[in-house]
Amino acid sequence: MDTQTNHFAFLFPGQGSQAVGMGKALAESYPSAKALFDRADDLLGFSLSRLAWHGPEDELNDTANTQPALYVHSYAVYQVLAEVRPELQPAYLAGHSLGEFTALAAAGAFSFEDGLKLVRTRGELMRQAGEQNPGRIAAVLGLEIEQLESITREASSTDEPVAIANDNCPGQVVISGASAAVDRAVELAKQAGAKRALPLNVSVAVHSSLMSQAQAGLQQAAAGIEIGSPSPAVIGNASAQPLADRQAVEEEIRLQLTSRVRWTESMQYLLSHGVRQFLELGSGSVLAGLIRRIDRTAAQISLGSPEDFDALAAWLEND
Repeated sequence: MDTQTNHFAFLFPGQGSQAVGMGKALAESYPSAKALFDRADDLLGFSLSRLAWHGPEDELNDTANTQPALYVHSYAVYQVLAEVRPELQPAYLAGHSLGEFTALAAAGAFSFEDGLKLVRTRGELMRQAGEQNPGRIAAVLGLEIEQLESITREASSTDEPVAIANDNCPGQVVISGASAAVDRAVELAKQAGAKRALPLNVSVAVHSSLMSQAQAGLQQAAAGIEIGSPSPAVIGNASAQPLADRQAVEEEIRLQLTSRVRWTESMQYLLSHGVRQFLELGSGSVLAGLIRRIDRTAAQISLGSPEDFDALAAWLEND
């Protein structure tokens, strides 16, 4: 593989990819990863590393803990990758929902420390929003995005909104909003021929208008940090376009919790601009799976453990 062609993109996962043990082996094998987890523990004032590595699972799955845990693990993988494979220079970065903050930190839009504070605050705000204004999300498989846009409009009312939260890949969409409206949309999706449409056991209606109060709090938190231009460019969730400067990053954060994650469009943008190799950095392999559904000819690999880095050499040689 020609590593100088800038045909690489680094991807950072979001919530749902967490698992007890995440980052433990990486920290045991790479001192820089261990130092990063130690720094996060100090900054947060509690042992995030112990929670990520040993659980308990229900505590790790608290969104206020999940988000910083995923952020630190992904950033540690990014840091290790830069050490062991400095020749791999990505043309773009992108992150799914929470992962967008990891991408922005990795691109230097703000510091690791400020990003950690932001994602911890984001998790706390989302938890509060779920308690104060509960809703739900649902997964819908097998319908076109245009069909679901029509369905969510029909299912919504002024007091009970529902909207597309994540356009993950063709035929895999998440909707979010007031519980009653989500239930109506699920029934309409089934009538329209969805292969599967089912509410998920999540009380936080992320990427919907029910997150407006949390969004305001996130903007306030972001106003207190120094934001610069990302390099390489980060593809924004809300726009599916490169965030080229500080103003674009600030606008993306302003929309982050209430706008759709345009993941399919984001990956199509990268593919149309010559990206052919996708490296998912962090816990799990959700994003690599989505790439396979978007374009089966694109190469992808997930990196989160020392064994994954061992596999990277063969992947680079064979792709």
